[in-house]
Amino acid sequence: MKKIALLAFLLAVCVAAGRAQESRQDISLSGMGLIEPFIGSPTDVYVHATPSYGALASYRFMLTPSSALEANYGITYQNKITYHTNPLVVTILTRNEEISGAYVRTFNYRKFNPFVEAGAAGFIFLPIRNSGTKAIDARRQTTIGAIYGAGIAYEISPSFDIRAEFRGMVTKVPSFDLGTTNSTPDLATNKWYNIYNPVIGVAYHF
Repeated sequence: MKKIALLAFLLAVCVAAGRAQESRQDISLSGMGLIEPFIGSPTDVYVHATPSYGALASYRFMLTPSSALEANYGITYQNKITYHTNPLVVTILTRNEEISGAYVRTFNYRKFNPFVEAGAAGFIFLPIRNSGTKAIDARRQTTIGAIYGAGIAYEISPSFDIRAEFRGMVTKVPSFDLGTTNSTPDLATNKWYNIYNPVIGVAYHF
């Protein structure tokens, strides 16, 4: 009886160890840039933004050796969004945040691992209160959208790889709730845009 119990215990330990080996996770920290395109709109509001730079932290959980779920948090330092209305020009310095989740499909070629991903995201546009912001009534705005991208990871060791990716962020052009009162110009464009998002960083597997 003791031998059977010992054998069952060893079998359970082996199964648990096997599952632990099959489970693969990684975290990554990357530098990134945001490049927002010029936007024209039927409301006669034209939007131009300067590039911004920041950081992206990601966590991946491998469902299979070639597919994973990913969670992301990104933040940028600041960029300048300029709204051209008739006859006013409104400038708002902005900090951008991203919270997203995506499905990732990886293709393994020895040390090179190309991948594609797509998912849903929330974006926070936060006005920075300083002399560069010309609309004191600008408010934080949260929008819902999507992310997609393609990239490649190069394995430099069993635990680390370098990742480079080009992502796209699809969301509605923010208006910072301006135009809701008579004292501020209406900055609504009623349009969506695709923000270009190059990313490069290092991932640690565990």
